[in-house]
Amino acid sequence: MFTSTGSRGLYKAPLSKGLLLLLNGLTVIFALLPQHQNVFTYNLQAVRQQHQVWRLLCGRLVCLDVKDAFCSSLLIYNFRVFERRFGTRKFASFLLGCWCLSALLDVLLVQVLHILFEYEVKELPPGLLAPVFSFFVPFYLLIPRMPVTQVLGQIHITNKSLVYVVGLQLLTSSPFMWLLALSGLISGALYHSNVLWLQKLLFVPMWMSHVGHCLLEPLFSCSKPSEEAPLGMGATLEIQRQQRMDLLDQQMLLAHYSEARRNPRNQPQPGFLHWTRLFPSLRHRGHNRPLAQPLPQGQTPASTQPPLLDNSVIAEEQVARLVEMGFSRIDALEALRASNNDINVATNFLLQH
Repeated sequence: MFTSTGSRGLYKAPLSKGLLLLLNGLTVIFALLPQHQNVFTYNLQAVRQQHQVWRLLCGRLVCLDVKDAFCSSLLIYNFRVFERRFGTRKFASFLLGCWCLSALLDVLLVQVLHILFEYEVKELPPGLLAPVFSFFVPFYLLIPRMPVTQVLGQIHITNKSLVYVVGLQLLTSSPFMWLLALSGLISGALYHSNVLWLQKLLFVPMWMSHVGHCLLEPLFSCSKPSEEAPLGMGATLEIQRQQRMDLLDQQMLLAHYSEARRNPRNQPQPGFLHWTRLFPSLRHRGHNRPLAQPLPQGQTPASTQPPLLDNSVIAEEQVARLVEMGFSRIDALEALRASNNDINVATNFLLQH
């Protein structure tokens, strides 16, 4: 259900791939060598009393808990969509800005907790946790929400539900994780809204971006998905047939959702699961499809696709925007055609599949 991320892997997301490989590799190493974990503990008491400021750097990079590393990796993999959409430099700038802001907020929130409740927090969960929580701010504001199904007729399941569930799992993994989550959300909101021109103060310089592009990107970049290769090349005929059927299901689902948006009154009755809405094409496969009736001469069959907007200039601009995000031109045209030239629905459909 990580539907907002797409199926193109880590293409055009070298920084996300590098974070996943390096941080998880270090987590595994320190799990095998526990005698060296003390260097990467997030000990705020040592920062305040012994002035070990370096712990603010080391303690906020590597997760020493395997389950925290697993949940944060799932979230980083899901949030890679921002790197593909806005570019590696802006993605790195947001990560750097939220990392610096959340470090200050961690210390501030611990002091406030000590003043108000006379409770001293000695250690916090280590790892890149607060910056990961900060990505929930643009995720909530920028990623469109597309309903998938309903449970018991009342609980709506969307393409973003499982991401929030993983975030909730990470939030409840340790007693003071809520403090890092609060710090990350505040820092993400401040940086995203550009309060006090933070985006101009905390950013990745152009020269550093060029260095990373020349040295690091060749190591972590992924090959571009093939656009002209046959569907399921090298697979069996059964797999190819199943892939084509799944593609038709996806197109029918998007067309049905677009029609439901235009006609909000014609909603299905509440039930346990609306399987006919999830899989409408199952009723029109194979021999169940009615035979086409011959039309009289001079008449042309009516088009079953939703009409496109007449303004081709806007459509071409939208195609260019989707291509800039990393999608192929063919996929962009198909998505815009299926979504009646709605850029939000088309983008969400491409990110899903």
